[in-house]
Amino acid sequence: MKLTWRWIGVIATTGALAAVLATAIALLSASRHPPQAETAAGPGGPFQLITQSGAELSNEDLKGAPFAIFFGFTHCPEVCPTTLWELSETLKRMGPDADKLKTIFVSLDPARDTPEMLKTYLQSFDPRIIGLTGNEDDITAVAKAYKVFWRKVPTESGDYTLDHTAIVYLMNGSGEYVGALAYHEDADKALAKMQRLVAGKTP
Repeated sequence: MKLTWRWIGVIATTGALAAVLATAIALLSASRHPPQAETAAGPGGPFQLITQSGAELSNEDLKGAPFAIFFGFTHCPEVCPTTLWELSETLKRMGPDADKLKTIFVSLDPARDTPEMLKTYLQSFDPRIIGLTGNEDDITAVAKAYKVFWRKVPTESGDYTLDHTAIVYLMNGSGEYVGALAYHEDADKALAKMQRLVAGKTP
């Protein structure tokens, strides 16, 4: 079938709507349950991955401090750089409170996202953002624990891209899910959620 600009537009729009729908479903599910019930069966779980510096980091290392965790990949054309930029701006607006939480970016593309690749990529964002990668099994396990949707999509060039969940998970100091930032969350609302997270309140 010959692709016209009209069809290309339709395909692009459909893809964008699918990402928005996946995010909306995730947020709707989160909003329908009280925080305590969500905590019992919500996203989250143990992991042990490698940072952009080559060091090991596990969920045990994060105990006692809240954290915001986002899943993506460095070849992402829009969602990941946009989200990481917005997180960087939020951290800047938080001032010293930003040092009271961890902000984590987990790669869903370990085949391409080596620690060195993550280190280079994250230089464009707040230096407090921790990049994590690992082997395929470890990444699959942590993504499933956080109930992340992702799938590999072949491109016409013979390469591939990824469709994936676009929310930022907010976890308390016990590693329990307590809320989320939507894709393109209003900047003031995102700041308020992060401030409540640091204060030990439900975002």
